[in-house]
Amino acid sequence: MIRKRFDSMDNKELAMTCDVLVVGAGIAGIMAAIEAAREKLKVVLMSSSHIFSGSSFYPGTWGLGLIAPEDEEDEEDLIQTILTVGCGMADEAMVRSFVKEMRPTIAYLQEMGLQLKDAKEKNQKEFIPCFDHKTRSWHGVVADKARERFKELLQELEITLLPYCELVDVMEEDRRIAGALVCERNHELRFIETKAVILATGGYGGLFEKKLTTSDITGTGQFIALEHGCRLVNMEFMQMMPALVNKEGKASEVPIIFNEKTFRYATLQQDFETDQTVMECDKNILEQRAAYGPFTSRMPSREIDFLIARHEKEGLQVRYNKELLEDMPEFIRTYFDWLKKKRNLTPDSDIRISMFAHAANGGIKINEEGATDLQGLFACGEVTGGMHGADRIGGLSTANGFVFGKKAGKAAAEYAKECLKDTGIRNKHREKELSLWEIANREQIKTDLQRSMMDGSMVIRSEKGLHRALETIITWKDNMIVESTTDVKAYVDSRKLWAQLQLATGILQAERLRKESRGSHYRADYPSTDSQYAKRIEIKLQDNCVITEFEEK
Repeated sequence: MIRKRFDSMDNKELAMTCDVLVVGAGIAGIMAAIEAAREKLKVVLMSSSHIFSGSSFYPGTWGLGLIAPEDEEDEEDLIQTILTVGCGMADEAMVRSFVKEMRPTIAYLQEMGLQLKDAKEKNQKEFIPCFDHKTRSWHGVVADKARERFKELLQELEITLLPYCELVDVMEEDRRIAGALVCERNHELRFIETKAVILATGGYGGLFEKKLTTSDITGTGQFIALEHGCRLVNMEFMQMMPALVNKEGKASEVPIIFNEKTFRYATLQQDFETDQTVMECDKNILEQRAAYGPFTSRMPSREIDFLIARHEKEGLQVRYNKELLEDMPEFIRTYFDWLKKKRNLTPDSDIRISMFAHAANGGIKINEEGATDLQGLFACGEVTGGMHGADRIGGLSTANGFVFGKKAGKAAAEYAKECLKDTGIRNKHREKELSLWEIANREQIKTDLQRSMMDGSMVIRSEKGLHRALETIITWKDNMIVESTTDVKAYVDSRKLWAQLQLATGILQAERLRKESRGSHYRADYPSTDSQYAKRIEIKLQDNCVITEFEEK
């Protein structure tokens, strides 16, 4: 293997020092960086894409909302609703910590000057969050204004920004974080010496061919945590969402999320032009499906998602009735105004939908402060799991980014301060060595991986499909050609691909292990919920082998 050396003290060009390194520049990462920097620490915020990226700033959605309890009395109702919607898969301590911090966090955001938009007609049923039974305190994030204010805060707090800089690995000594190896835009490797690392790298939509995420959402943060002794939880609960496609069933470069609230005004059909093969769906079923965005196996309206999934190649047609045009609710009007501006589409346009991988309900197992199983390694946002279950109430993803981003930033800062006080903590090995290698046929392997996940791990899962997908991935892992290289980009890309293959292995194993249907996880061969599976599944890494098993109480 080609070996490369990095000396964090002597080679100033290839080294950097900070107190807290935040990886990922969506809402969770930005909040974490701001909170850590407010503790008067040196903070670096890096992103594999531009700053203000990830699912938080996904350009294919018309709005970003978060919810909170209406008041203190509403907190217990929201807690119990999250636990119920999560089908027993959410950690109650995490949920309670989450909900208790929602209202104070929103007040905190307003104090820092972040512009939030309230609903004008908040009691309209369109403002009931997905899977919820009532309206909550709803707030929309004005994306452009949020960017402006966040940019000001990042500058005021003198946070160092490293856009287009990719995390390769974290370094540990004596089960503590010692630093991180990153690849910069010019494909130079750099060692960052730090006392704490916060992973805010997002979900794992990049494992799928059709996804409602940006290209920087790859799942490598989860794998890096696995490599360093951390556990993943609830990874089989991936949200699948309908999105707009063309006549060939393909999405635009940035897929547009379909507004599920419009289902109640829709007729579904195969061919818009000839008006043939109209799908007669019960009005009550369409009304039920209009109440939530992601697929769930819990309700009879799952049949609509099965219908969409069966028409992946050409997309399923959506045609709207006159009732929508005559009296369009505020939430839907906002969507069509945005759709007209972005894609020149109206309710009368040829609108087709297909199913896409969207957001993860599971991820790195953390405690209530965002700490992982490795000292000095914290995580927040969609990369984590525990505060959500088999299904997730709408508006909680954004709330999660704000609440746990703030929590992780504060906890990481406190940890880094303790390290500064403890003169006994020293990096023993300043010089770092790295073997550079690359995988041949990377594009072919990646294509097979994403296609296999689409075939086996989307809406309709079965033992046969999951086994076939897993066999494809295991075959590539066992037979791939690995060679020495001097090409840093080839090494980083290969390591990312290996991470995705290992992560996909764990996810598919979890989906096979859960021989039931629960929330967003549907097994056609086990279509009912089974009480014996009312326990979470954990994924860990032992001797480079992915282990998937039920959580020990």
